[in-house]
Amino acid sequence: MIKKTLFYLFFISTIAFFYVTCSDVQSAKKVYEGKVVKVTDGDSINILIDETQFRIRLAEIDAPERGQPYWKKSREALANYVAGKKVQVFEVAIDRYERIVGQVYVGDVWVNGELVKGGYAYVYPRYATTERLYDFEEEAQESQVGIWKLPESERIRPWKWRKQKRR
Repeated sequence: MIKKTLFYLFFISTIAFFYVTCSDVQSAKKVYEGKVVKVTDGDSINILIDETQFRIRLAEIDAPERGQPYWKKSREALANYVAGKKVQVFEVAIDRYERIVGQVYVGDVWVNGELVKGGYAYVYPRYATTERLYDFEEEAQESQVGIWKLPESERIRPWKWRKQKRR
């Protein structure tokens, strides 16, 4: 009986934490729970749910692209948080590549925020709606962690880098 009560208390407090800490969780279209089976890059993963893989793009952030400085470290950081682990994805949208764009959690750890906080990803201003992400990015920049310890000439925002590559 005590174990059951503790489980329910933990479950309710976890849901309350998600509700309070992330505005996108409140407006999530759908919630997915699955095991991470692939880390594609610093902001994309695949999860497995009932033998079906779903492609996930972490919402509001943009990590360095393959070929950019720091892209491997960014991918490794995401892998350290999620590889082989069960995650919850709170859907924000479906992108043009048919990926689920969402807020990703491992337990009560908000992975999107942790990547920005550690300097492994930039806030993606075109899509960012969570003010705390900008605070995390500013703190990372001031502390010169991750991307922010690179020379300024090597810190090309991924969306600008992609645009240059298309030309």
